[in-house]
Amino acid sequence: MSTISIIGSGGMAAAIGGRAAKAGHAVEVISRDVAKARALADRLTAPATTGTYGAAPKGDIVILAVPYSSAAAVVAEYGNALDGKLIIDITNPVSKDAKSLVTPAGSSGAQEIAKGAPASAHVVKAFNTLFGPVLAQRGRLDAFIAADDADAKARVSTFIESLGLRPLDVGGLHMAATLEAVGLMLIGLAQNGAGSFDIAMKVDLG
Repeated sequence: MSTISIIGSGGMAAAIGGRAAKAGHAVEVISRDVAKARALADRLTAPATTGTYGAAPKGDIVILAVPYSSAAAVVAEYGNALDGKLIIDITNPVSKDAKSLVTPAGSSGAQEIAKGAPASAHVVKAFNTLFGPVLAQRGRLDAFIAADDADAKARVSTFIESLGLRPLDVGGLHMAATLEAVGLMLIGLAQNGAGSFDIAMKVDLG
């Protein structure tokens, strides 16, 4: 197993960190709020550490588990500390009223984040179609991934499989826009048709 660094200390950070710890990965939790990072690390089922915000993460895989509104700024603050890292963007760039996406036309949140990452880093879109409570409580779920680098996708797929999830490759990073639209659709479904966020999308491959 490997070291996984998570930037963020909210619900999705806890859900992914919990699965990663149970799978035997070493987990590093990083947050501007040191107390929140320590509290999350202490809650994980296996020993976890906390890192220094802005310093080079220990893990080769770095999970960006912060709101989209601050994601680009976080990547910019880290700068070259993310050299060579595989960055998993889990954000959903939705408006405050959850009625639209806030990304520029023809782009996606993941692509906007990638613009600020070091050239040697690889951004992969994943986990944005899964809600934290469902990810934390349920077993095998479908996790969609999009990225331009084949090796990066293979590594993320292996990581996702280690968490007991099923990785499904949807194509290059341009497909992140579609995944983000699906994320928005699921939020709408949860708020309206389903009436609950206890939902997940499953693909029947026959």
